[in-house]
Amino acid sequence: MNSQPQARVEQVRVLSEDELDEICVAAEQAILDGSGFGWLVPPSRMVLEKYWRGVLMMPQRDLFVARLDGAIVGSTQMLRPPSNNEAQAHAAHLTTFFIAPWARGHGLARGLLAAVEDVARKQGYRQVELDMRATQTAAMQLAEACGFQRWGTNPRYAYVNGRYVPGYFYSKPLLADDDAQEGAPA
Repeated sequence: MNSQPQARVEQVRVLSEDELDEICVAAEQAILDGSGFGWLVPPSRMVLEKYWRGVLMMPQRDLFVARLDGAIVGSTQMLRPPSNNEAQAHAAHLTTFFIAPWARGHGLARGLLAAVEDVARKQGYRQVELDMRATQTAAMQLAEACGFQRWGTNPRYAYVNGRYVPGYFYSKPLLADDDAQEGAPA
C-alpha cells in the first residue's frame, strides 16, 4: 500500500518538548542548506531552543509550522508592526521562512505563505511583506508565483563567506482594491 505523506500547515501558540526538538532539527538542516533565516552556521541547541521559546513569548509574532506526517519540518512567522508605527500599520512582515531540505516538494512552503496571508487578512492587514537573500532562488520563485512583487534590492543585504550578497524586498497587497491604488500618491 503506497500512501502519500500527510502535509499540513498550522498556526501554533505553544510547542511541546518533542515539537521544540523537531523545529530545532528542521532549522539546523535549513541553516546547513543555506536557507537559515540569517544564521550561516547552526547555533548550539540551547541557543535554538531559547530562540523558539522567545518567539512564542513575543506578542507581535505569530508562529506558523509546516508538518509532514505530524512532525514539524519548517516554519515562518508573521511579524506585526509596533503600535507606534501608524504609517506602516497596514503591513505585516513574513520572516524566518524555511522548510527542511528533505521535506520540500509537498506544497508546505506555499501552504505557509497562504496561511500567513489568510491570518494577516483576517487581522485587517492590507499587505504582506518579505525579504530574502538573492541566493534563495527557489524561495524567490515561489514568492513571485504566489503574487509577491519585487520592489527593491539591497546590494549589501547579507555578508556571507567574506562577500556581500544582495537581498530582495517583496510585497503583496491582500485587498483587491489596493491593486488599483498602487503607485497613487499618499
